[in-house]
Amino acid sequence: MKDVRINHEPIELFKILKIEGLVSSGGMAKTVIADGQVLVNGIEETQKRKKIVAGDVVKFGDSEMKISLA
Repeated sequence: MKDVRINHEPIELFKILKIEGLVSSGGMAKTVIADGQVLVNGIEETQKRKKIVAGDVVKFGDSEMKISLA
């Protein structure tokens, strides 16, 4: 599991995928989220702008990330 540090919380879910380079664009991030391909804390999440805070775990494909504050 990768530790992802953010400077402020909350941060929108689609931005995490884009910043970490898991998708090529914000539009692609929104598409994979809407398709139900992303889990937040083990639950399928379809809200593109879901607010992510420190302690959340985001999973997309083979990537699993624990969010923490920098």
